[in-house]
Amino acid sequence: MIQTYYKTALRLLILAIAVSLSSCADYSYLRSERDARAPATTKRDGVETDLQLVEIEPEIGLTEELVELSKTGNWGLDFSPVATPHIETVTYDFPVVYNKQVEMYLELFQTKQKKTFARWLSRSTAYKSMMEKELAAAGLPLDLVYLSMIESGYSQLAYSRAKAVGLWQFMKGTGKQYHLKIDTYVDERRDAVKSTRAAVAYLGDLYKDFGDWYLAVAAYNAGPGKMRSGLRKHNVDNFWALASKKHLRLETKRYVPKLIAALIIAKEPEKYGFTNIVYQSPLDFDTIKVGPGMSLDAIALISNSNVKEIRLLNAELQKNKTPLNVLSYRAKIPSTSATIASKNLSRLHSIATTGYKSHKVRTGETLTKVCRKYGVNKTTILKVNNINKSTLVVGQYLRIPFSSVSYQLLPEGSTSAMATYKDSLILHKIKPGDSVSKIAMKYNVPRQMIVEWNGLKSVHAIRAGQQLALYIDNKNRSSKSQPSQTITAGLTLKADKKKIRGGQKNPFQWYNVKRGDSLWTISRQFSASPTDIKKWNNLKSNLIHPGNKLRLKKG
Repeated sequence: MIQTYYKTALRLLILAIAVSLSSCADYSYLRSERDARAPATTKRDGVETDLQLVEIEPEIGLTEELVELSKTGNWGLDFSPVATPHIETVTYDFPVVYNKQVEMYLELFQTKQKKTFARWLSRSTAYKSMMEKELAAAGLPLDLVYLSMIESGYSQLAYSRAKAVGLWQFMKGTGKQYHLKIDTYVDERRDAVKSTRAAVAYLGDLYKDFGDWYLAVAAYNAGPGKMRSGLRKHNVDNFWALASKKHLRLETKRYVPKLIAALIIAKEPEKYGFTNIVYQSPLDFDTIKVGPGMSLDAIALISNSNVKEIRLLNAELQKNKTPLNVLSYRAKIPSTSATIASKNLSRLHSIATTGYKSHKVRTGETLTKVCRKYGVNKTTILKVNNINKSTLVVGQYLRIPFSSVSYQLLPEGSTSAMATYKDSLILHKIKPGDSVSKIAMKYNVPRQMIVEWNGLKSVHAIRAGQQLALYIDNKNRSSKSQPSQTITAGLTLKADKKKIRGGQKNPFQWYNVKRGDSLWTISRQFSASPTDIKKWNNLKSNLIHPGNKLRLKKG
Protein backbone atom coordinates (compact mmCIF):
# COMPACT_ATOMS: atom_id res chain seq x y z
CA MET A 1 0.00 0.00 0.00
CA ILE A 2 2.88 2.34 0.84
CA GLN A 3 4.54 1.49 -2.47
CA THR A 4 1.33 2.27 -4.32
CA TYR A 5 1.08 5.61 -2.49
CA TYR A 6 4.63 6.61 -3.38
CA LYS A 7 4.21 5.48 -6.97
CA THR A 8 1.07 7.61 -7.28
CA ALA A 9 2.74 10.60 -5.63
CA LEU A 10 5.78 10.28 -7.87
CA ARG A 11 3.60 10.00 -10.93
CA LEU A 12 1.69 13.20 -10.07
CA LEU A 13 4.94 15.03 -9.26
CA ILE A 14 6.46 14.08 -12.61
CA LEU A 15 3.24 15.12 -14.34
CA ALA A 16 3.20 18.50 -12.58
CA ILE A 17 6.83 19.15 -13.55
CA ALA A 18 6.11 18.13 -17.12
CA VAL A 19 3.13 20.48 -17.25
CA SER A 20 5.09 23.42 -15.90
CA LEU A 21 7.87 22.88 -18.42
CA SER A 22 5.70 21.91 -21.33
CA SER A 23 5.20 23.94 -24.42
CA CYS A 24 1.45 23.22 -24.44
CA ALA A 25 1.00 23.69 -28.16
CA ASP A 26 2.68 25.07 -31.21
CA TYR A 27 0.30 26.55 -33.71
CA SER A 28 2.88 27.44 -36.31
CA TYR A 29 2.88 25.65 -39.64
CA LEU A 30 6.63 26.10 -39.66
CA ARG A 31 7.58 24.96 -36.15
CA SER A 32 7.39 21.61 -34.41
CA GLU A 33 5.88 20.74 -31.04
CA ARG A 34 9.38 20.49 -29.58
CA ASP A 35 9.65 24.28 -29.54
CA ALA A 36 9.16 25.39 -25.95
CA ARG A 37 6.62 28.04 -25.13
CA ALA A 38 8.19 31.22 -23.87
CA PRO A 39 6.58 33.12 -21.03
CA ALA A 40 4.49 36.04 -22.14
CA THR A 41 6.06 39.46 -21.80
CA THR A 42 4.21 42.58 -20.72
CA LYS A 43 4.65 45.49 -23.07
CA ARG A 44 4.70 49.01 -21.74
CA ASP A 45 2.90 50.60 -24.64
CA GLY A 46 0.34 49.82 -27.27
CA VAL A 47 -2.67 47.59 -27.13
CA GLU A 48 -1.15 45.04 -24.81
CA THR A 49 -1.52 47.52 -21.99
CA ASP A 50 -4.50 49.54 -23.18
CA LEU A 51 -6.65 46.57 -24.19
CA GLN A 52 -5.54 44.47 -21.23
CA LEU A 53 -4.66 41.32 -23.14
CA VAL A 54 -5.85 38.40 -21.06
CA GLU A 55 -4.37 35.02 -20.31
CA ILE A 56 -5.93 32.44 -22.55
CA GLU A 57 -8.68 30.82 -20.47
CA PRO A 58 -8.31 27.31 -21.95
CA GLU A 59 -4.77 27.26 -20.53
CA ILE A 60 -5.78 28.24 -17.00
CA GLY A 61 -7.10 24.76 -16.11
CA LEU A 62 -4.38 22.89 -17.97
CA THR A 63 -2.82 21.14 -14.96
CA GLU A 64 -6.24 20.09 -13.75
CA GLU A 65 -7.13 18.67 -17.16
CA LEU A 66 -3.90 16.70 -17.51
CA VAL A 67 -4.27 15.16 -14.07
CA GLU A 68 -7.80 14.02 -14.93
CA LEU A 69 -6.73 12.76 -18.36
CA SER A 70 -3.93 10.73 -16.82
CA LYS A 71 -6.58 8.77 -14.94
CA THR A 72 -8.52 7.73 -18.07
CA GLY A 73 -6.12 4.99 -19.08
CA ASN A 74 -5.33 3.95 -22.65
CA TRP A 75 -6.29 6.12 -25.60
CA GLY A 76 -8.13 5.01 -28.67
CA LEU A 77 -9.86 2.03 -27.08
CA ASP A 78 -13.56 1.37 -26.53
CA PHE A 79 -14.87 4.36 -28.48
CA SER A 80 -18.18 4.28 -30.26
CA PRO A 81 -20.29 6.61 -32.43
CA VAL A 82 -22.76 8.99 -30.84
CA ALA A 83 -25.86 7.18 -29.62
CA THR A 84 -28.95 7.21 -31.85
CA PRO A 85 -31.05 9.55 -29.61
CA HIS A 86 -28.54 12.34 -30.22
CA ILE A 87 -28.66 11.90 -33.98
CA GLU A 88 -32.42 12.44 -33.90
CA THR A 89 -32.16 15.79 -32.12
CA VAL A 90 -28.76 17.13 -33.10
CA THR A 91 -26.74 17.01 -36.28
CA TYR A 92 -22.95 17.10 -36.46
CA ASP A 93 -20.72 17.74 -39.45
CA PHE A 94 -17.59 17.01 -37.45
CA PRO A 95 -16.99 13.33 -36.54
CA VAL A 96 -18.17 12.74 -32.96
CA VAL A 97 -17.40 9.65 -30.89
CA TYR A 98 -17.51 8.74 -27.21
CA ASN A 99 -14.61 7.32 -25.24
CA LYS A 100 -13.13 7.75 -21.78
CA GLN A 101 -11.32 10.95 -22.70
CA VAL A 102 -14.42 12.59 -24.20
CA GLU A 103 -16.47 11.56 -21.18
CA MET A 104 -13.82 13.05 -18.88
CA TYR A 105 -14.19 16.45 -20.59
CA LEU A 106 -17.99 16.25 -20.55
CA GLU A 107 -17.77 15.75 -16.79
CA LEU A 108 -15.12 18.47 -16.30
CA PHE A 109 -17.10 21.09 -18.24
CA GLN A 110 -20.20 20.39 -16.15
CA THR A 111 -18.39 20.57 -12.81
CA LYS A 112 -15.00 22.16 -12.10
CA GLN A 113 -14.94 24.28 -15.26
CA LYS A 114 -18.64 25.05 -15.50
CA LYS A 115 -18.32 28.82 -14.91
CA THR A 116 -15.58 29.06 -17.51
CA PHE A 117 -17.54 27.08 -20.08
CA ALA A 118 -20.62 29.23 -19.40
CA ARG A 119 -18.56 32.32 -20.30
CA TRP A 120 -17.49 30.66 -23.53
CA LEU A 121 -21.10 29.92 -24.40
CA SER A 122 -22.04 33.52 -23.65
CA ARG A 123 -19.37 34.85 -26.01
CA SER A 124 -19.98 32.25 -28.72
CA THR A 125 -22.93 34.08 -30.27
CA ALA A 126 -20.82 37.17 -30.90
CA TYR A 127 -18.74 35.30 -33.50
CA LYS A 128 -20.61 32.09 -34.39
CA SER A 129 -22.62 33.35 -37.37
CA MET A 130 -19.60 35.12 -38.89
CA MET A 131 -17.39 32.05 -38.45
CA GLU A 132 -20.01 29.69 -39.88
CA LYS A 133 -20.34 31.93 -42.93
CA GLU A 134 -16.60 31.72 -43.62
CA LEU A 135 -16.50 27.96 -43.02
CA ALA A 136 -19.48 27.38 -45.30
CA ALA A 137 -17.88 29.44 -48.07
CA ALA A 138 -14.82 27.18 -47.86
CA GLY A 139 -16.86 23.96 -47.70
CA LEU A 140 -15.57 23.05 -44.22
CA PRO A 141 -17.56 21.62 -41.27
CA LEU A 142 -19.48 24.37 -39.47
CA ASP A 143 -18.77 22.63 -36.17
CA LEU A 144 -15.21 23.91 -36.43
CA VAL A 145 -16.49 27.15 -34.89
CA TYR A 146 -15.99 25.37 -31.55
CA LEU A 147 -12.27 25.07 -32.24
CA SER A 148 -12.07 28.79 -31.42
CA MET A 149 -13.88 28.00 -28.16
CA ILE A 150 -11.18 25.64 -26.90
CA GLU A 151 -8.42 27.79 -28.40
CA SER A 152 -9.26 31.16 -26.88
CA GLY A 153 -12.63 30.93 -25.15
CA TYR A 154 -13.85 33.24 -27.96
CA SER A 155 -11.67 36.12 -26.80
CA GLN A 156 -10.07 38.45 -29.34
CA LEU A 157 -7.63 39.57 -26.64
CA ALA A 158 -6.45 36.11 -25.59
CA TYR A 159 -2.66 35.94 -25.32
CA SER A 160 -1.01 32.60 -24.57
CA ARG A 161 2.27 31.74 -22.92
CA ALA A 162 3.56 30.89 -26.39
CA LYS A 163 2.65 34.39 -27.60
CA ALA A 164 -0.19 32.99 -29.65
CA VAL A 165 -2.82 35.67 -30.13
CA GLY A 166 -6.51 36.15 -30.81
CA LEU A 167 -9.65 34.09 -31.35
CA TRP A 168 -7.75 31.40 -33.24
CA GLN A 169 -4.46 31.65 -31.31
CA PHE A 170 -2.18 32.21 -34.27
CA MET A 171 1.55 32.26 -33.78
CA LYS A 172 3.28 35.16 -35.53
CA GLY A 173 4.91 33.01 -38.22
CA THR A 174 1.72 31.17 -39.13
CA GLY A 175 -0.32 34.37 -39.07
CA LYS A 176 2.00 36.02 -41.58
CA GLN A 177 2.02 32.89 -43.72
CA TYR A 178 -1.76 33.19 -43.97
CA HIS A 179 -1.58 36.87 -44.89
CA LEU A 180 -2.32 38.43 -41.53
CA LYS A 181 -0.56 41.78 -41.18
CA ILE A 182 1.56 42.03 -38.03
CA ASP A 183 3.70 45.12 -37.48
CA THR A 184 4.24 48.02 -35.08
CA TYR A 185 0.77 49.43 -35.70
CA VAL A 186 -1.45 46.45 -36.55
CA ASP A 187 -1.81 42.83 -35.43
CA GLU A 188 -4.57 41.26 -37.50
CA ARG A 189 -4.53 38.11 -35.37
CA ARG A 190 -6.86 40.19 -33.17
CA ASP A 191 -9.12 41.08 -36.10
CA ALA A 192 -12.11 38.74 -35.72
CA VAL A 193 -13.00 38.50 -39.41
CA LYS A 194 -9.50 38.42 -40.92
CA SER A 195 -8.17 35.91 -38.39
CA THR A 196 -11.19 33.67 -39.02
CA ARG A 197 -10.52 33.68 -42.75
CA ALA A 198 -6.88 32.79 -42.06
CA ALA A 199 -7.89 29.96 -39.69
CA VAL A 200 -10.33 28.57 -42.26
CA ALA A 201 -7.61 28.58 -44.90
CA TYR A 202 -5.15 26.90 -42.52
CA LEU A 203 -7.64 24.20 -41.49
CA GLY A 204 -8.51 23.57 -45.13
CA ASP A 205 -4.84 23.05 -45.97
CA LEU A 206 -4.37 20.69 -43.03
CA TYR A 207 -7.37 18.60 -44.06
CA LYS A 208 -6.05 18.35 -47.63
CA ASP A 209 -2.75 17.24 -46.17
CA PHE A 210 -4.08 14.52 -43.81
CA GLY A 211 -7.53 13.66 -45.18
CA ASP A 212 -8.85 13.21 -41.62
CA TRP A 213 -10.35 15.86 -39.33
CA TYR A 214 -8.94 14.46 -36.09
CA LEU A 215 -5.43 14.51 -37.56
CA ALA A 216 -5.99 17.97 -39.06
CA VAL A 217 -7.20 19.42 -35.76
CA ALA A 218 -4.33 17.81 -33.84
CA ALA A 219 -1.90 19.23 -36.43
CA TYR A 220 -3.42 22.69 -35.90
CA ASN A 221 -2.24 22.33 -32.31
CA ALA A 222 1.04 20.44 -32.62
CA GLY A 223 2.18 21.30 -36.12
CA PRO A 224 1.87 19.10 -39.21
CA GLY A 225 5.48 17.94 -39.02
CA LYS A 226 4.93 16.35 -35.64
CA MET A 227 1.89 14.48 -36.89
CA ARG A 228 3.59 13.21 -40.07
CA SER A 229 6.62 11.91 -38.22
CA GLY A 230 4.37 10.06 -35.73
CA LEU A 231 2.28 8.41 -38.44
CA ARG A 232 5.43 7.21 -40.21
CA LYS A 233 7.26 6.11 -37.08
CA HIS A 234 4.42 4.01 -35.69
CA ASN A 235 2.95 2.95 -39.05
CA VAL A 236 -0.58 4.09 -38.11
CA ASP A 237 -3.16 6.02 -40.11
CA ASN A 238 -5.51 7.64 -37.57
CA PHE A 239 -5.39 9.95 -34.58
CA TRP A 240 -6.60 7.49 -31.93
CA ALA A 241 -4.00 4.90 -32.87
CA LEU A 242 -1.28 7.56 -32.75
CA ALA A 243 -2.62 8.86 -29.43
CA SER A 244 -2.20 5.40 -27.93
CA LYS A 245 1.55 5.71 -28.55
CA LYS A 246 4.02 7.94 -26.70
CA HIS A 247 4.75 10.16 -29.68
CA LEU A 248 2.32 12.98 -28.82
CA ARG A 249 2.31 14.99 -25.65
CA LEU A 250 -0.75 14.81 -23.47
CA GLU A 251 -1.43 18.49 -24.23
CA THR A 252 -1.87 17.61 -27.90
CA LYS A 253 -3.80 14.39 -27.30
CA ARG A 254 -6.34 16.28 -25.20
CA TYR A 255 -7.13 18.63 -28.07
CA VAL A 256 -9.41 16.28 -30.00
CA PRO A 257 -11.57 14.90 -27.11
CA LYS A 258 -11.82 18.42 -25.69
CA LEU A 259 -13.20 19.74 -28.98
CA ILE A 260 -15.67 16.85 -29.26
CA ALA A 261 -16.96 17.40 -25.72
CA ALA A 262 -17.20 21.17 -26.24
CA LEU A 263 -19.33 20.91 -29.37
CA ILE A 264 -21.56 18.21 -27.85
CA ILE A 265 -22.44 20.50 -24.92
CA ALA A 266 -22.62 23.67 -27.06
CA LYS A 267 -25.21 21.98 -29.31
CA GLU A 268 -27.50 21.23 -26.34
CA PRO A 269 -26.38 23.44 -23.43
CA GLU A 270 -29.62 23.11 -21.42
CA LYS A 271 -29.37 19.31 -21.47
CA TYR A 272 -26.02 19.57 -19.71
CA GLY A 273 -27.10 22.07 -17.09
CA PHE A 274 -26.19 25.34 -18.83
CA THR A 275 -29.28 27.45 -18.39
CA ASN A 276 -29.88 31.20 -18.09
CA ILE A 277 -26.88 31.99 -20.28
CA VAL A 278 -26.82 35.65 -21.32
CA TYR A 279 -25.70 35.40 -24.93
CA GLN A 280 -23.86 38.27 -26.59
CA SER A 281 -25.18 39.97 -29.71
CA PRO A 282 -23.62 38.93 -33.02
CA LEU A 283 -20.62 40.94 -34.17
CA ASP A 284 -21.94 43.76 -36.34
CA PHE A 285 -20.18 46.91 -37.43
CA ASP A 286 -19.82 49.57 -40.08
CA THR A 287 -16.55 51.01 -41.31
CA ILE A 288 -15.35 54.50 -42.11
CA LYS A 289 -12.32 55.57 -44.11
CA VAL A 290 -10.04 57.77 -42.02
CA GLY A 291 -6.51 59.07 -42.30
CA PRO A 292 -3.32 57.80 -40.65
CA GLY A 293 -2.72 58.36 -36.96
CA MET A 294 -6.36 58.97 -35.99
CA SER A 295 -6.93 58.27 -32.32
CA LEU A 296 -9.59 55.79 -31.22
CA ASP A 297 -10.87 58.59 -28.97
CA ALA A 298 -11.55 60.65 -32.08
CA ILE A 299 -13.25 57.73 -33.84
CA ALA A 300 -15.46 57.21 -30.77
CA LEU A 301 -16.37 60.91 -30.81
CA ILE A 302 -17.41 61.08 -34.45
CA SER A 303 -19.38 57.82 -34.26
CA ASN A 304 -21.23 58.86 -31.09
CA SER A 305 -19.81 55.82 -29.32
CA ASN A 306 -17.48 55.13 -26.40
CA VAL A 307 -13.77 54.39 -26.47
CA LYS A 308 -14.17 50.91 -24.94
CA GLU A 309 -16.45 49.76 -27.75
CA ILE A 310 -14.23 51.27 -30.44
CA ARG A 311 -11.14 49.63 -28.95
CA LEU A 312 -12.75 46.20 -29.00
CA LEU A 313 -14.00 46.62 -32.56
CA ASN A 314 -10.51 47.69 -33.63
CA ALA A 315 -8.58 45.33 -31.37
CA GLU A 316 -5.98 44.84 -34.10
CA LEU A 317 -4.68 48.40 -33.63
CA GLN A 318 -1.55 48.20 -31.48
CA LYS A 319 -1.19 51.89 -30.64
CA ASN A 320 -4.80 52.95 -30.11
CA LYS A 321 -4.67 54.89 -33.35
CA THR A 322 -4.80 54.11 -37.04
CA PRO A 323 -1.45 53.16 -38.63
CA LEU A 324 0.98 55.91 -39.60
CA ASN A 325 2.39 53.86 -42.48
CA VAL A 326 -0.76 53.92 -44.65
CA LEU A 327 -2.58 56.67 -46.53
CA SER A 328 -5.98 55.65 -45.16
CA TYR A 329 -7.55 53.02 -42.93
CA ARG A 330 -11.02 51.45 -42.69
CA ALA A 331 -11.81 51.85 -39.00
CA LYS A 332 -14.65 49.79 -37.54
CA ILE A 333 -17.49 51.68 -35.87
CA PRO A 334 -20.79 50.52 -34.33
CA SER A 335 -23.40 49.32 -36.78
CA THR A 336 -25.68 52.02 -38.23
CA SER A 337 -23.30 54.82 -37.21
CA ALA A 338 -21.62 55.27 -40.60
CA THR A 339 -23.83 58.20 -41.61
CA ILE A 340 -23.31 60.24 -38.45
CA ALA A 341 -19.59 59.40 -38.42
CA SER A 342 -19.13 60.59 -42.00
CA LYS A 343 -20.98 63.79 -41.17
CA ASN A 344 -18.95 64.41 -38.02
CA LEU A 345 -15.60 63.61 -39.62
CA SER A 346 -15.44 67.01 -41.30
CA ARG A 347 -16.28 68.68 -37.97
CA LEU A 348 -13.55 66.92 -36.01
CA HIS A 349 -10.97 69.26 -34.50
CA SER A 350 -7.96 68.44 -32.37
CA ILE A 351 -6.45 70.60 -29.63
CA ALA A 352 -3.08 70.14 -27.96
CA THR A 353 -3.39 70.08 -24.19
CA THR A 354 -0.97 69.81 -21.34
CA GLY A 355 -1.72 67.37 -18.55
CA TYR A 356 0.18 66.63 -15.37
CA LYS A 357 1.17 63.46 -13.61
CA SER A 358 2.58 63.14 -10.10
CA HIS A 359 6.00 61.69 -9.35
CA LYS A 360 7.18 60.79 -5.85
CA VAL A 361 10.92 61.22 -5.41
CA ARG A 362 12.63 58.00 -4.34
CA THR A 363 15.93 57.41 -2.59
CA GLY A 364 18.85 58.11 -4.90
CA GLU A 365 16.82 59.97 -7.50
CA THR A 366 18.18 63.18 -8.94
CA LEU A 367 16.53 65.80 -11.07
CA THR A 368 18.57 64.55 -14.01
CA LYS A 369 17.20 61.01 -13.58
CA VAL A 370 13.62 62.28 -13.30
CA CYS A 371 14.05 64.40 -16.43
CA ARG A 372 15.50 61.45 -18.33
CA LYS A 373 12.64 59.18 -17.21
CA TYR A 374 9.90 61.51 -18.45
CA GLY A 375 11.75 63.21 -21.31
CA VAL A 376 11.32 66.68 -19.81
CA ASN A 377 14.06 69.29 -19.40
CA LYS A 378 15.17 70.60 -16.00
CA THR A 379 14.00 74.16 -16.58
CA THR A 380 10.45 73.03 -17.26
CA ILE A 381 10.22 70.88 -14.12
CA LEU A 382 11.67 73.66 -11.96
CA LYS A 383 9.19 76.21 -13.29
CA VAL A 384 6.15 73.93 -13.19
CA ASN A 385 6.88 73.08 -9.55
CA ASN A 386 7.83 76.68 -8.61
CA ILE A 387 11.22 75.61 -7.26
CA ASN A 388 14.67 77.03 -7.98
CA LYS A 389 16.91 74.26 -6.62
CA SER A 390 17.91 71.10 -8.42
CA THR A 391 18.25 69.20 -5.14
CA LEU A 392 15.32 66.87 -4.51
CA VAL A 393 14.00 65.56 -1.21
CA VAL A 394 12.98 61.91 -0.80
CA GLY A 395 9.19 61.72 -0.58
CA GLN A 396 8.75 65.01 -2.43
CA TYR A 397 6.04 65.08 -5.10
CA LEU A 398 6.78 66.66 -8.47
CA ARG A 399 4.27 67.69 -11.11
CA ILE A 400 5.39 66.29 -14.46
CA PRO A 401 3.85 67.91 -17.55
CA PHE A 402 3.02 65.86 -20.62
CA SER A 403 1.44 66.66 -23.95
CA SER A 404 -1.82 65.08 -24.99
CA VAL A 405 -4.48 65.65 -27.59
CA SER A 406 -8.18 66.18 -27.04
CA TYR A 407 -10.86 66.20 -29.71
CA GLN A 408 -13.93 68.33 -30.19
CA LEU A 409 -16.58 68.67 -32.87
CA LEU A 410 -16.95 72.06 -34.52
CA PRO A 411 -20.47 73.49 -34.20
CA GLU A 412 -22.91 72.64 -36.98
CA GLY A 413 -22.28 74.83 -40.01
CA SER A 414 -18.94 76.13 -38.78
CA THR A 415 -16.34 76.38 -41.52
CA SER A 416 -13.44 77.84 -39.59
CA ALA A 417 -11.72 76.30 -36.62
CA MET A 418 -9.92 79.61 -36.09
CA ALA A 419 -13.18 81.42 -35.39
CA THR A 420 -14.54 78.69 -33.19
CA TYR A 421 -11.44 78.17 -31.08
CA LYS A 422 -10.13 81.72 -30.96
CA ASP A 423 -9.43 81.44 -27.20
CA SER A 424 -6.96 78.64 -27.81
CA LEU A 425 -5.63 79.89 -31.14
CA ILE A 426 -2.03 81.02 -31.59
CA LEU A 427 -0.90 82.44 -34.94
CA HIS A 428 2.78 81.84 -35.50
CA LYS A 429 4.47 83.82 -38.25
CA ILE A 430 7.25 81.76 -39.79
CA LYS A 431 10.67 83.38 -39.74
CA PRO A 432 13.66 82.53 -41.93
CA GLY A 433 15.28 79.40 -40.54
CA ASP A 434 12.08 78.17 -38.88
CA SER A 435 11.04 74.56 -39.39
CA VAL A 436 8.00 72.59 -38.31
CA SER A 437 10.23 70.66 -35.92
CA LYS A 438 11.48 73.86 -34.26
CA ILE A 439 7.96 75.25 -33.99
CA ALA A 440 6.64 71.97 -32.60
CA MET A 441 9.38 71.99 -29.97
CA LYS A 442 8.70 75.60 -29.03
CA TYR A 443 4.99 75.04 -28.46
CA ASN A 444 5.38 71.47 -27.20
CA VAL A 445 3.04 69.90 -29.77
CA PRO A 446 3.55 66.99 -32.20
CA ARG A 447 4.83 67.96 -35.66
CA GLN A 448 2.04 66.03 -37.34
CA MET A 449 -0.59 68.10 -35.54
CA ILE A 450 0.84 71.30 -37.02
CA VAL A 451 0.61 69.67 -40.44
CA GLU A 452 -2.99 68.60 -39.75
CA TRP A 453 -4.11 71.95 -38.32
CA ASN A 454 -2.83 73.87 -41.33
CA GLY A 455 -3.55 71.41 -44.13
CA LEU A 456 0.13 71.14 -45.05
CA LYS A 457 1.24 68.51 -47.54
CA SER A 458 4.22 67.64 -45.36
CA VAL A 459 6.40 68.95 -42.54
CA HIS A 460 8.57 70.63 -45.18
CA ALA A 461 5.76 72.60 -46.85
CA ILE A 462 6.25 75.92 -45.06
CA ARG A 463 7.84 79.22 -46.05
CA ALA A 464 9.04 82.38 -44.31
CA GLY A 465 6.24 84.90 -43.78
CA GLN A 466 3.53 82.24 -43.70
CA GLN A 467 1.25 82.11 -40.64
CA LEU A 468 0.55 78.82 -38.92
CA ALA A 469 -2.51 78.23 -36.76
CA LEU A 470 -1.83 76.41 -33.51
CA TYR A 471 -4.65 75.32 -31.21
CA ILE A 472 -3.31 75.02 -27.69
CA ASP A 473 -5.62 74.61 -24.73
CA ASN A 474 -3.91 76.07 -21.68
CA LYS A 475 -6.73 75.53 -19.18
CA ASN A 476 -4.78 72.75 -17.46
CA ARG A 477 -1.51 74.60 -17.31
CA SER A 478 0.04 75.53 -14.00
CA SER A 479 -1.05 78.77 -12.38
CA LYS A 480 1.89 78.63 -9.97
CA SER A 481 4.57 79.78 -12.40
CA GLN A 482 7.07 82.25 -11.11
CA PRO A 483 6.20 85.91 -11.77
CA SER A 484 9.68 86.45 -13.19
CA GLN A 485 8.94 84.10 -16.10
CA THR A 486 5.37 83.03 -16.74
CA ILE A 487 4.91 80.28 -19.32
CA THR A 488 1.54 80.05 -21.05
CA ALA A 489 0.67 78.29 -24.26
CA GLY A 490 4.28 78.05 -25.26
CA LEU A 491 4.85 81.82 -24.94
CA THR A 492 7.43 83.19 -22.55
CA LEU A 493 6.65 86.58 -21.04
CA LYS A 494 9.81 87.89 -19.45
CA ALA A 495 9.43 90.42 -16.67
CA ASP A 496 11.78 93.32 -16.29
CA LYS A 497 14.51 92.11 -13.95
CA LYS A 498 16.04 95.55 -13.29
CA LYS A 499 16.27 96.20 -9.59
CA ILE A 500 14.46 99.16 -8.13
CA ARG A 501 17.10 101.36 -6.63
CA GLY A 502 17.02 103.37 -3.39
CA GLY A 503 14.37 101.23 -1.81
CA GLN A 504 11.79 102.60 -4.18
CA LYS A 505 8.50 100.67 -4.13
CA ASN A 506 7.69 98.46 -7.10
CA PRO A 507 5.26 100.49 -9.23
CA PHE A 508 4.07 97.39 -11.09
CA GLN A 509 1.49 94.74 -10.37
CA TRP A 510 0.54 91.44 -12.00
CA TYR A 511 -2.73 90.90 -13.87
CA ASN A 512 -4.17 87.49 -14.87
CA VAL A 513 -5.66 87.65 -18.36
CA LYS A 514 -9.29 86.48 -18.39
CA ARG A 515 -11.44 85.08 -21.16
CA GLY A 516 -12.59 87.91 -23.41
CA ASP A 517 -9.72 90.22 -22.48
CA SER A 518 -7.71 92.05 -25.12
CA LEU A 519 -4.86 94.55 -24.89
CA TRP A 520 -7.35 97.28 -25.67
CA THR A 521 -9.81 96.43 -22.87
CA ILE A 522 -6.97 95.98 -20.36
CA SER A 523 -5.37 99.28 -21.38
CA ARG A 524 -8.69 101.09 -20.74
CA GLN A 525 -9.01 99.42 -17.33
CA PHE A 526 -5.50 100.40 -16.19
CA SER A 527 -5.28 103.77 -17.94
CA ALA A 528 -2.39 102.66 -20.11
CA SER A 529 -1.87 102.34 -23.83
CA PRO A 530 -1.58 98.97 -25.58
CA THR A 531 1.89 100.02 -26.68
CA ASP A 532 2.99 100.50 -23.06
CA ILE A 533 1.61 97.11 -22.02
CA LYS A 534 3.49 95.44 -24.88
CA LYS A 535 6.67 97.25 -23.85
CA TRP A 536 6.36 96.31 -20.16
CA ASN A 537 5.87 92.64 -21.05
CA ASN A 538 8.23 92.32 -24.04
CA LEU A 539 5.31 91.40 -26.28
CA LYS A 540 5.90 91.44 -30.03
CA SER A 541 2.23 91.29 -30.97
CA ASN A 542 -1.21 92.08 -29.56
CA LEU A 543 -1.92 88.39 -29.01
CA ILE A 544 -2.69 87.36 -25.40
CA HIS A 545 -4.51 84.38 -23.91
CA PRO A 546 -6.53 83.56 -20.79
CA GLY A 547 -4.06 82.53 -18.12
CA ASN A 548 -1.30 84.94 -19.25
CA LYS A 549 0.14 87.16 -16.52
CA LEU A 550 0.76 90.76 -17.56
CA ARG A 551 2.98 93.26 -15.76
CA LEU A 552 1.03 96.51 -15.41
CA LYS A 553 1.71 99.85 -13.71
CA LYS A 554 -0.36 100.51 -10.65
CA GLY A 555 -2.94 103.22 -11.13
